[in-house]
Amino acid sequence: MARKLSIDPFLILMLGAIALATLAPAQGVAEPVFDGLSTAGVSLLFLLHGAALKRRDLWDGARQWRLHLVIFALTFVAFPILTYPFTFLSGRLMPPDLALGFVYLGVLPSAVSSSIAFTAMARGNVPGAICSAAASNVFGLLLTPLLLAAIMGASAPGAFDIGGTLREVAFELLAPFAIGQFLHPYVGGWMERHSRGLTQYDRWVIVLIVYTAFSKSVREGLWTQLPVQTLALAIGCCMVLLVAVFAVAITVSRRLGLSRADEIAVVFCGSKKSLASGLPLAQVLFGGVPGLGMIVLPIMLYNQIQILAGAALARRYGDQPVQSPRSPDVAIREL
Repeated sequence: MARKLSIDPFLILMLGAIALATLAPAQGVAEPVFDGLSTAGVSLLFLLHGAALKRRDLWDGARQWRLHLVIFALTFVAFPILTYPFTFLSGRLMPPDLALGFVYLGVLPSAVSSSIAFTAMARGNVPGAICSAAASNVFGLLLTPLLLAAIMGASAPGAFDIGGTLREVAFELLAPFAIGQFLHPYVGGWMERHSRGLTQYDRWVIVLIVYTAFSKSVREGLWTQLPVQTLALAIGCCMVLLVAVFAVAITVSRRLGLSRADEIAVVFCGSKKSLASGLPLAQVLFGGVPGLGMIVLPIMLYNQIQILAGAALARRYGDQPVQSPRSPDVAIREL
């Protein structure tokens, strides 16, 4: 029936995960179970991609400085510029804490797991995405409070555990990937023959991330903290912001003459914002602020929207045949 109605079954799975998280969020004993499953799923994802990637492709990805520069510019320059106008909306069209939350959203680093999963699903430059997303997440811990202070005109309070984040990235992401690279000579051929299974696994990991992320948001009172009209305004702003970033990413990629695989990496790594880094860092920077829930609401909403829209866009990219570059205007209309 989904095929007859032209509905993407993967989108149905994600919407089902959202509905399940809203009606029955993982909590109590189930909360650490699903957190552990998400962590294990992402780690296994990195191991499998490490086993599937040829070492020559990995080194080529690490050396693509222009690609990484474009992604960093989108994440830490273009995105803050797009969210800066929210400083003028504070106290006028939206509560001050909510406006601050959008500015905070703009200076956060890129998400790691979903960026790479969507890049892989879309048949993009996975090695380049791994290098850019991981580096963005680590260096973002330094850049986020500095950019926030520069935009808001006040120094960011507190400190954060850089060492702990580095250990987490190394243990959960880089170590599994390195193990996969070690196994590549033994299982690389088998992985190449079963690449479709790897793609299916990518999608199920994303569904698990959707459920786990929404469960956390629901437990934090996602649907109860705001009046309906303010919540609708926040959702609309997140959607407009995401579309604007997609448009900038596609246009810049085409103007610079990047390959289709690199464009995909730019689109997904440059448009993502990390909820995993955003919430703990917000607790440090705004821990004494009564409106903390309002401040983190934009990243909570944007995270869910970027997963839904990113998955649909990744599926569309993946279904398209590889062809010669088109103009940016045509590419944006098609996607």
